[in-house]
Amino acid sequence: MNRFPFEIVGFDLDGTLLDTHGDLAAAVNFATGLEGRPSIPSAEVRDLIGGGAKVMLARALEVTGGMVSEARFEELHRALIAFYEDNIAHHTRLFPGGEAMLDGLATRGAKIAIVTNKLERLAVRLIGDLGLSERFYTVIGGDSLGPGRAKPRPDMLNAMIARGGGGRAAFVGDTTYDTGAALAAGIPCVVVSFGFCDLPPAELGGSAVIDHYDALIPTLEALV
Repeated sequence: MNRFPFEIVGFDLDGTLLDTHGDLAAAVNFATGLEGRPSIPSAEVRDLIGGGAKVMLARALEVTGGMVSEARFEELHRALIAFYEDNIAHHTRLFPGGEAMLDGLATRGAKIAIVTNKLERLAVRLIGDLGLSERFYTVIGGDSLGPGRAKPRPDMLNAMIARGGGGRAAFVGDTTYDTGAALAAGIPCVVVSFGFCDLPPAELGGSAVIDHYDALIPTLEALV
């Protein structure tokens, strides 16, 4: 077997490694419901995800009647986070092929990380509830490095590489936040077409696009 070309492979969480839209839909509808807004169908919440909970909530408010005051928005955001934290893994699962893909990366000696705009404590809680914690050497959340350093800035991916001891790295994501961060960090990004893509997958600016996790390792091996 040829040597695997990447020492580090990082993953976005929502819409990339995990299909979280069911639990996120419940949380966002709980928050907007406090304003008397109509529920958004779970399938449509997929289009609102990306950039963190505040971005998702703002999009949900816009499509259900418009924004609220800044103070009320902060109240609704706190309510959303509290509800989500208490109901974080009822419907969330790895995307098809995810477990075998993670096994395959581990077998090839790759260090695996999570880099998400989700709050760090929520990401840690979620992968723990799903029994996945031991697969990742680090979890970096949108608040891990302080304000203004989340994706699409490169800071989180640079931290991922530093925490992994350096070496060639690749990232896997589903939105412009992910491809933008990877481009800024100077590493390739594989786009998953089955995620919560904010543009058509081929237009996200990734190094490659895959339609199933069976294709990730061969795709990474071809990125020489």
